[in-house]
Amino acid sequence: MSTNTTTSTNGGGAMAGFNKLLVVIGRSVGGVVGTLYQAGRDSVDTIIRNILPFMAFIAVIVGIINKTGIGDALAHLIEPLAGSLPGLLAISVFCAIPVLSPLLGPGAVIAQIVGVLLGTRIGAGDIDPQYALPALFAINPQVGCDFIPVGLALGEAEPETVEIGVPAVLISRLITGPTAVVIAWLASFGLYSNA
Repeated sequence: MSTNTTTSTNGGGAMAGFNKLLVVIGRSVGGVVGTLYQAGRDSVDTIIRNILPFMAFIAVIVGIINKTGIGDALAHLIEPLAGSLPGLLAISVFCAIPVLSPLLGPGAVIAQIVGVLLGTRIGAGDIDPQYALPALFAINPQVGCDFIPVGLALGEAEPETVEIGVPAVLISRLITGPTAVVIAWLASFGLYSNA
């Protein structure tokens, strides 16, 4: 006696297709979760190794600048220059000196004090309002100069890149700072006109 049994392959084929779909979805979700998990681990590692020590260093520098009064003294020294284009260019060059700019960046002491003094004098009418825009660029050429080594470290730059990159950016700020002041001075013509 022979019995012929035929099994329906449609039910098994549908189940196999469904299983394949579940496997593909599971692998995809697992890959995404694994990638996100690793990114989180890398982020925490980067913060602990690079950013937190930099924040501690900046906090110490800001504390030293505030406690010794160096920033206030430098700001009051250059404040009389803020009423003319040559004075603003001198402030810009002073703030962008490659040795000083990484020290002036943290806390933005000069930018804060000169900005407030200049704003007060503009408000009182002692300085023409047209110098507001150039003054903004004159007191800020040091912006970002304190972050250059950290940025290169975050990018995992080679030591040779750091040796060349840091001085290159600092010197470029010495060139672009005064250039920005002149461009802002030209752009400020007619900005504040009496109607």
